[in-house]
Parts: sequence; structure tokens; C-alpha cells
Amino acid sequence: MSEHVTVLTVGGMTCAACVNRVEKKLGRLDGVTATVNLATGKARVQHPATLAVSDLVATVEAAGFTAQLPEPVREPAGAPVREPVGETTAPEGRPADADRTRLLVTALLSVPVLVLSMVPAWQFRNWQWLCFALTAPVAVWGALPFHLRAARGLRHGAATMDTLVSLGVAASFAWSAYALFLSGGTAHSYLEAAVGVPLFVLAGRRLEAGARRGTGSALRALAELVGKDVSVRVPAEGGAAGTAATVERRIPVADLQVGDRFLVRPGERVATDGTVVDGSSALDLSLVTGESRPVEVGPGAAVVGGAVNAGGLLEVRAAAVGADTRLARITRLVEEAQTGKTRVQRLADTVAGVFVPAVLAVSVTVLGFWLGAGADPQAAVTAAVAVLVVACPCALGLATPTALLAATGRGAQLGILVSGPQALERLRRIDTLVLDKTGTLPTGRMSVVGVTGRTDAGAVAGRTDTGSAVDAADEAVRLNTAEAEAVRPDTAQAEATGRAAEETVSLTPDEAVRLAAAVEHGSEHPLARAITAYGDTRRTALGDHRPLPAVRRFAATAGYGVTGEVDGRTVTVGRPGDLTELPAALADAVRTAEDAGHTAVLVTADGTPQAVVAVGDTLRPDCYRAVDHLRRLGLRPVLATGDRAATARAVAGHLGITEIHAGALPEEKAALVTTLKEQGGRVAVVGDGINDAAALAHADLGIAMGSGTDAAIGAADVTVLRDDLQAVPDAVRLARRTLGTIRANLVWAFGYNLVTVPLAAVGRLDPMIAAAAMSASSLLVVGNSLRLRAWRPGGRGTDRRTADGHKTAGRGAAGRRAFSFETSRESA
Repeated sequence: MSEHVTVLTVGGMTCAACVNRVEKKLGRLDGVTATVNLATGKARVQHPATLAVSDLVATVEAAGFTAQLPEPVREPAGAPVREPVGETTAPEGRPADADRTRLLVTALLSVPVLVLSMVPAWQFRNWQWLCFALTAPVAVWGALPFHLRAARGLRHGAATMDTLVSLGVAASFAWSAYALFLSGGTAHSYLEAAVGVPLFVLAGRRLEAGARRGTGSALRALAELVGKDVSVRVPAEGGAAGTAATVERRIPVADLQVGDRFLVRPGERVATDGTVVDGSSALDLSLVTGESRPVEVGPGAAVVGGAVNAGGLLEVRAAAVGADTRLARITRLVEEAQTGKTRVQRLADTVAGVFVPAVLAVSVTVLGFWLGAGADPQAAVTAAVAVLVVACPCALGLATPTALLAATGRGAQLGILVSGPQALERLRRIDTLVLDKTGTLPTGRMSVVGVTGRTDAGAVAGRTDTGSAVDAADEAVRLNTAEAEAVRPDTAQAEATGRAAEETVSLTPDEAVRLAAAVEHGSEHPLARAITAYGDTRRTALGDHRPLPAVRRFAATAGYGVTGEVDGRTVTVGRPGDLTELPAALADAVRTAEDAGHTAVLVTADGTPQAVVAVGDTLRPDCYRAVDHLRRLGLRPVLATGDRAATARAVAGHLGITEIHAGALPEEKAALVTTLKEQGGRVAVVGDGINDAAALAHADLGIAMGSGTDAAIGAADVTVLRDDLQAVPDAVRLARRTLGTIRANLVWAFGYNLVTVPLAAVGRLDPMIAAAAMSASSLLVVGNSLRLRAWRPGGRGTDRRTADGHKTAGRGAAGRRAFSFETSRESA
């Protein structure tokens, strides 16, 4: 049976007891599981497709709360579904205005009562009657929201935080009325408690709502990155059919369609994901992915909605709109992460489910105990009311959601997307990190540095130190071709018999590159892009303006390479394999490439090896520091790659990684993860390719580079959007800080109630002070979570002990040289 996920906006929740009740009610439906977030007022419900959403809404309403689907309004491209305004989450609009008015009137009426009650020198004859007249509207109208919600809960057999506040206010006001009208002046009134409780709770909840809104500010900032309108190119009215005449028109971003062409002027934001058609510029992606360096784009380059154009005019063809854009997907991931709960929060919710009934029982017990012990009724009522007012399940319900709101939003600003609190918990506990190489350690900007044909006497290495990669490759092609021409007459008779068959199928290096580029045109692998770009450059240099030949029967094999039929030949581009099966010239070229730290790619046509293409790349400048920081955090780095052992050892040695697994196919990487887990390790995998998906899924935690494939990102728990490996240790630090904040919140929430409830029970806490303490407890929890909004990755300058007790030290800048190395075909 298929399952659907529905998000409901739930109104009327004020504490963890409300959350617990909604989850229980929904959980009683067959096949339904629900996670309710107090901070966002959202319920994420998984239910069978046969169960109507109206049944879910009816179930929530039967529990005494309101429920509705997010409003189906059309938002600008890239923006998430707009949240409906609810009574607990609305920062603006009528509910908020009414609450503000209620708070102001309550404060104006309450302040004179508090002053006269607590400053005897200012009291005058019959001052109690003035205070009673001022208190009555506060106890009835000012506290009306608490009374209504308490009555609604009572109708449904539920007791919540509002029940405690309502009873506290009612008891204080009733006792004060008795003292004034019936006691003959012998009993002391508690009018200050009757006005202080609603005043402090209303003020506290308003501050709390503002603080909670602050924890989600990063997510709203993402949603607001895209502007409201955009300039598009549309056909000119009255233009001749088939002409290219266009005019510029300003339309709402929401009206953009896939295929539309729009303009991005300097300083404007890119309206939606697309491809540059005309113009070149630099884009600032810092607010979208956390990438600090501007990215140069030109015709054919992909752009992301929300990026700021820092240079020239761009014309872009829209490739995705609405919920399909990258910005919308990022926002969706963050929203989903915010709805989850840690294991300790689920324990807190369970406690909150019985918290209010337990407090009511304690209050009644305290009242009975003091009366039975012969205490003054006034003292007994004071203690009972103080117990009702001081108890606070709100902090229990806010401990995790507010921290998650702040942390996931801050993570998104830093280019770190976490799938949920479970991923945060696992991220905090990992001790082993398996690093894939391709797309993770290198920059990904690969280029061809040499081409060797099968008839060449030797390979010529590209000049990566003094010349460009393309120049080096040109030199290699020229020398190899010249040598081939020189060899043929000298060896024509000596090798006439042994080479006759081979020469009939031998291709020049340029011909081999042309076939390889045609096949690689269907692949997105970094190697494929490098070979295709080099093929374009060579054809331009040779004056060959023919398009690449069509490819039939294209196939990609993860870990090996690609194959296809071009011009009647079956062409394969991939790993060299056993060097003994290659001609001497090609085998030498592979060895030369490995010694230089390049990738050796073998091109075969109809089963005959034709050429070796050497492709070079450099390590990311940040990977040295990132690996060192991982060690400082106590993590054990492991390099798993499909590269040959010589290259893997060179790369690992340069980064200080001692554990290497070379020549690993996708299934072998997954088996390695399983082995490490069986040895007791808590394993995380960092990867970006199709071949990494299995290892990412097998690991305790999968971390995908945002530049990788959808398969890798879909299998991962954490996605790094920045083109920066340093985001991985940053993610570990953020997880540890977030879980530490959640633990501190829960310790405070539990500790507060364990200390204040007994103090109130023994008469050591005045009801008015209790109300202020109760409001302060929630504010402290929210305020502690808000600190995560300003969190910055730090702690990079101190030595720390690793898990095995060894002291680590960072590499100096002098040791961070560019290092070109081999990148094997690990995904197509």
C-alpha cells in the first residue's frame, strides 16, 4: 500500500502536552504516524493513500485543536509553499494585533495593582477595592484565551498548560473576592497574583513567539532570495512569422515557464534555475550555497535561482520553475529536517503527556496537606496556586524544535543541509570517515594534458607547471604524430608481417580523441567533460567544423567507463586495465601518467587499443585543512577510490591519510563500509557519484557533495552545497553544538520543574513570582537556541587529541602545493 506524506498546520498548541495529544490522536488511525513540531506549528503525517486528508483534519479537531492544509497559493519560483497564518505562529495580521492589544490593556490595568499591592507606603484607604475593579477585567478578559483553551481541552478530556494558567488565575481571583466580600477583612487578597499571572504569561508568550520566529529566519531568508518580477524576452507584436525580433517585458516571477528567456542585470538576482544563453558574468552564490568565491558563467553554463549577478548582463533560459528549482529543494529539505525529533525529545514528550495531570494532582495534594496540617487556608491556597502557575511543560516542548530551527537554518546558510535530527545525532557520533576521491578531494576542473597514439614510441607528459594543459596536450599530439610518421618508413619492412593487420585499424591521436569525445558527450563525469572540451579545442585548431558524430547504443558502467557505436565502430573509453595486454607505447603512456599523478584513460575502437588520454586535476586547496580538522575532531580518515594503487598512495601520503583502499569498485566500497561497521566503527561516507550511492546507503551516515549526482544526494543524510570540503568538519561541529544545545535545553526544562514545583509546594514561592519564573523558563530555552543563529565554525587553531590518543598538528601553508593526480572512471 502506497503512503502519502501530508503537512498540516495545527493551531491552538501551547505546550508539549498539546504536541503529545495531537500525535497520539493521529497515531490511533490505522497506518498513520505523525510528528508534530511545537515551534513551527506543523504536523508531518505519513498515512495510507486511501486515508483522506479530511479525516486527518477531523481527527486533529476532535482533539481540541484547529488544522488546515497549507494554502494552495502560487509563490514565486523557488519559494516554498506559504505557511498559513495560525494563532500560535502568526507574527503579523489580526491574531497578532489582537494579542498585542490584549497585552497592552492587561499591562495598563495590572501595573497599578502590582505597585499598590507591593509598596505599602503608597496604599490608601480602600485601595483594595480599586485594585479589585482593575483586576476583574484582567482575570476575565485578559486571561480569556487561557480560559477558552482550557475549556476546549476539558470538553475533549485534555489538560494542557492553559489549564494550569486558567486554574491559577481563577483560584487567585476567587480567593481575593472571598477575602474582600466574605472574610470581613481577615483574609489577605491575592489580586497581584490574579493580574501578574496573565500579564507575565501573555508577555512571555509574545516574546517567545518572536524568538521562535527568529530561529526560522534563515529559512525565510532562503525563500525570499528570489525577486517578485523579472524581465523576459518575448516575440515582438506584429513581427513577421519566423523572425527573431523580441521585446523586453516585465512579468511576475510566478508566471515564468520552462523555456522562457529572461534577463539578469548587474546587481539583480537570478529569477530561477536555467542555462545562460548570452553574456558572461560572475555570480555570487554565498546566500544560496554558502560558496564564498564568485563563480564565472558564460553561454551554456547552468545558473541557480537566487544567485546575485555581480558582473555583466546575462540572458538565461529557464530550466526549472516553482517547486522544481534547487532553491525550493533546499528549502524543502530544511523544512523536513525541522519536523523531526531526537530520541531524548521523544522522552520529554512522553513526560509532558502526563505532566499537566500530575501537576494538578500535586496542587490538590498540597492544598489538602496544608489544610489537614492545620495551616492557615490562605497559605494553603497560596501554595496550591503557586504549584499550578510555576509548572511549565512549555520548555519541554520547545527544547528540540527551536534548536533544530536555528541549526538547520544556519546550516543552510553555510551550505550544509541535514535531513533531520537523527542525522544530527549520527553525525555527532561518527568516528570514521570514508572519503571518495573523484569530485570530493579534487577541484573537479579537469583538463587533458597529453594524448598518446598506439603507434607512438613513447608518451609525452603535459607541462602542468609552466604551460597550460591544452598547450601541453597540443605538444604531445604534435610530437606523437611526428614520431609516428618517422617510425613508419624505418620499420615498414622489418615489421611488415607483424604490423600489417594493426596498421589497417590504427587511428591518429586526433581521430581517437574525436571518437572519444563523441562517446563522452553523453556522460556527466568530470573526465567526460575534460575529454569533450579538449576534443572541441582540437577540432577548432584543425579547422574541422563538423559536428561530433552521432552515438548509438551508449552505455555507462560505474567503475569502468562508457561505450558506444560511432561511425560504425564500437568505441570504449575507460580504465586501462591490465597493462600487459596493451602495446608498449600505450603501456608506457599509462605508467608515465601515473608517475605524474594524472588519470590515464584508454580509448579502444572495435576492441583495439588506439590511444591513452592523460587527464590532470589538482587537489582542492581546502582539503589539506579539512582532513587535518577531521583528525582534530577525533575522526579517522579512510581513502577509498577506484584509482590504481600508486596514485592513491601518492594522494593519501600528501594528505597524511594512512588507510588506503585502491581499485575499489562500487560494491567493494559498500563492502568496506560494512567491514568497518563490523569492527565497531561509526562510519560516514563522503561521495558524489553514482558508484557512491551504495556506500552512502550502507554507512551510518552519508554525506553527499552538492555538485554530485542525484543518486548520491538521494542516498545521503547530509548534503554539502559548498564547493569546499571544509564544510564536512563544519557539519560535524554544528551537529555537536546543536546536540549540546538541545541537551542543555532539556536539562534546564527538567531541572526547572524539579526545583520550582517543590519550592512552590512548601510555600516558598509567591504565585506572581512563579508566573514570572514560568515565562522566563521558556524564554531561556528559546534564547539558548537562538545562539545557534550566530554560530561560526571555529576551533581551528588548537591541537587536539584524536580518538587513538595521538596529537595532530595542522599542515603549514608551505606544505599546500598544487598536486595533480589520477582520477579513475568511478561514475559515468
